[in-house]
Amino acid sequence: MAVPGQTSRARSRRDRALYVEITIRAPLETVWELTQDPHRHIRWDARFSAIRPVRTREDGAQEFEYERGLGLHTIRGTGVSLGTRHGREGERTSALVFDSADPLSPLRRGRGYWRYVPTTDGVRFLTGYDYEPGWGPLGRVLDPLLVRPFVWWLTARSFDRLRLWAEAGIAPERTSWWRALRPGPRPRARRCLSRPPQRGSGVMQDAPAALAEIER
Repeated sequence: MAVPGQTSRARSRRDRALYVEITIRAPLETVWELTQDPHRHIRWDARFSAIRPVRTREDGAQEFEYERGLGLHTIRGTGVSLGTRHGREGERTSALVFDSADPLSPLRRGRGYWRYVPTTDGVRFLTGYDYEPGWGPLGRVLDPLLVRPFVWWLTARSFDRLRLWAEAGIAPERTSWWRALRPGPRPRARRCLSRPPQRGSGVMQDAPAALAEIER
């Protein structure tokens, strides 16, 4: 499954981090609430089927457990996130580290961020993240060929489900896999950017300072 806007030559071998960006024509506070509340988050983000807060650290970082149900098996992992509301020109950020010891998980330890950038049209909502492949030597072969493109597509499609919810009030349940086959608005990964607009900008170079704080 090809990632829109990328070719094997265009993508640097040194920067395999995933990048997804979409413009959401909705108030910043709306996008923030739909993404920061765990119960709302799992409704639009197909990468998770459950997110359970565990405890809040003294610095405000939130420890949590997550799941991705696959029918016959449920992948489980842990993570820490830290959101910041007071950025430059009203920008907000959220940093994340996660890990899974599940032998069937294609993603092991990873790190990433969300940025919420106010614009005249609404909000530029973007993410950058990277991870260590699972499945041992086989995973290291399959990751750039199959897993990473699929994870990008899944993330981008989920971002467009969020956009439909925030802009038009279309509940994510109405754009789930089989319901998306019906006539009407459909989430599409191709509406998202796959690389930063600034040429030469590394995906993880734009990570907020909070990411380094929770990695300690």
